[in-house]
Amino acid sequence: MLKILSLIVGELGVNCYIPYCEQTRQCVVIDPGGSVDRILGLIKENNLQLKYILLTHGHFDHIGAVNELKEKTGARVAVHPEDSEMLMDPAKNLSSFVGGEPINVSADIMVEDGMELQVSNIKLQVIHTPGHTKGGVSYLGDGVIFTGDTLFAGSIGRTDLPGGNYKILIKSIREKLLVLDDNLVIYPGHGPSSTIGNEYASNPYLQSGEEFL
Repeated sequence: MLKILSLIVGELGVNCYIPYCEQTRQCVVIDPGGSVDRILGLIKENNLQLKYILLTHGHFDHIGAVNELKEKTGARVAVHPEDSEMLMDPAKNLSSFVGGEPINVSADIMVEDGMELQVSNIKLQVIHTPGHTKGGVSYLGDGVIFTGDTLFAGSIGRTDLPGGNYKILIKSIREKLLVLDDNLVIYPGHGPSSTIGNEYASNPYLQSGEEFL
């Protein structure tokens, strides 16, 4: 059975998720943007074994703890190929502009739309949802979806950064996410959770088409 641990990491308050199999204790970490000691502590406290580090996209605030987490656990890093170059370039992942140490990350696995990643009894399907970045993805599990910075509770991802495109983002949300089950729980990259049904009915950016910058 799929269980989810979460913690808020980094200066920009990124939601880092740890979905795991209750029976085998194997897990993945989604978007480890910082606080590697807290992430490792949560994994150890729950007696989990990390298999994959899954990235929804390549911005600095979602990848800050990847290198250290990979080094200490041996987990393999997965990203969409459209964002793989961003991981390795501090200018493109924006880490060189925020005053901290530049981030350079290499991925082990290139995920594509429709691909399934399996950890024990957990299956996570990759849904390519570009618009916030070219290689943005969401990960669909049993009753849940991790949307990164594509779709938030009551909002959408910004599109004014390099690789962002408002029309493509809205198309991704409407054609890839809003068509899913209304009861599907959304776990976004920032802020509280929601459901597909709630966002379909009340998200103001999806009702009016107004751009979010």
